[in-house]
Amino acid sequence: MLFPGIFLASLGVTHVFASGSLPVSKIYGVNLGSWLLLEPWMLPNEWVKMGGETCFETGGCTTCVASEFDLVKKLGQAEADKVFLQHWQTWFTEEDVRNIVDAGLNTVRIPLGYWIIESLVDRTTEFYPRGGIKELKRGLQQLKSAGINVLLDFHAMPGVSSSGQMFAGHCTTDVQFYTPPNYFRALQWAAITTFITHVDPAFSTVFAIEAVNEPLNDPTMTPGYGDYLKDFTLVIRAVELALGIICPDVNYHSLFDLAVPLASETSKRAGISSSIGASVSLSALASSCGGRVGDVLISIIPIIQNVSDELGVPNPLLSSILGSLLGGVNRQCIHTTYMDVLWQNTQGFNPADAVQGPAMFDDHLYYSFGGVADPNPQAYLKSICNLQRVTNDTTLDNLPMIFGEWSISTNFNATDGFLDQWADAQKLMYSQSSGWIFWSFKIEDNNSFQRQWDYFAALAAGHFTKDPAALHDPHVCDSFRT
Repeated sequence: MLFPGIFLASLGVTHVFASGSLPVSKIYGVNLGSWLLLEPWMLPNEWVKMGGETCFETGGCTTCVASEFDLVKKLGQAEADKVFLQHWQTWFTEEDVRNIVDAGLNTVRIPLGYWIIESLVDRTTEFYPRGGIKELKRGLQQLKSAGINVLLDFHAMPGVSSSGQMFAGHCTTDVQFYTPPNYFRALQWAAITTFITHVDPAFSTVFAIEAVNEPLNDPTMTPGYGDYLKDFTLVIRAVELALGIICPDVNYHSLFDLAVPLASETSKRAGISSSIGASVSLSALASSCGGRVGDVLISIIPIIQNVSDELGVPNPLLSSILGSLLGGVNRQCIHTTYMDVLWQNTQGFNPADAVQGPAMFDDHLYYSFGGVADPNPQAYLKSICNLQRVTNDTTLDNLPMIFGEWSISTNFNATDGFLDQWADAQKLMYSQSSGWIFWSFKIEDNNSFQRQWDYFAALAAGHFTKDPAALHDPHVCDSFRT
């Protein structure tokens, strides 16, 4: 049984002054799009076989069964669970892991919906498949065996964070994420995910958790967003502290009002004593924090036992203790990850102000949706080759940053030769950051735009080099820079 206080130090957990560095010097990766969060546009034929509809092919997705929410509501819970399990087991397999390794990639970003923690779902009004967390564990075990690092991406939020988007899990114009009850559920999700990341060995290559994917661009439409990011950071650091993981560059005294001595230079830099564990638990931290964060920490105690049982970790305390002593579980600090300040055009909250400890910032750039450059090869290359986003993020302290979503899709008829250039130019510019993660690892076969969105298909077509760090033409941008 999980004791309510979750005292670890008193049970023998070795405290770790963890590193704050990224797991690799440069991130090269792919998103596992449409695996545990299905976007029907990526696999329309399979979606129809599952029972869905394809109104999005001629318009938006709000008028038919074109999201997970709508399909589960149509099929009923039991039938939907069977249909989605079949999809999860076949869309991402060991063969895909081998393809990722063979492509020289070192990282995946896994888009998730909050319903992967089933206790957070209101089954009377919300309709989502059950059982995804076991499939997540299966995939993480395979990725771990292959040495692939993982960013868990909170892609679909409680209440829906983006209007009219399949990636939100429910394609609707009724956006309710930016409200206190749904921020609370998102924080519960963050705390629970942090806990299982540090007690289940299958999660040991998870190095980052992303607070929210692509919030609304208009900051006037996202009230409370900055406070959510601050509390997202705080609940992660609180759970890690209760598990004996002490992170660099965290002001523990001010965050948690902890009255403890500072025992050494190492602990002074971390802001906490190495002997603190005997007096720290989630319940104690909850009392110290108070307010919303305190309520979140108290509320997750029964949930994490249920999730641990579901994952086959019936005694998470023992798992953490043995993992601490013998290795095998993740004892490094999570990189709290945020969409960068440029996402809201620098007019909103700067997520750098939420950082405590290791962090990472994410930017997304798609030219094919318009509004970035005129629809022709010259305009595309001139724009990308003069990209200032890394410089701008550096100025605003959004570092380290990555380009967590991009593709070689265009909004004009591109030749194969141009797609080679377009892949080179984007890789060249995005590699000025700490790395890039392409959208997506694959889409459905025989799709007319497969090579522009499917990394493996683009690699097979020669648009990407076998070595992700290499380029066909290192001078692709020379004649376009101004």
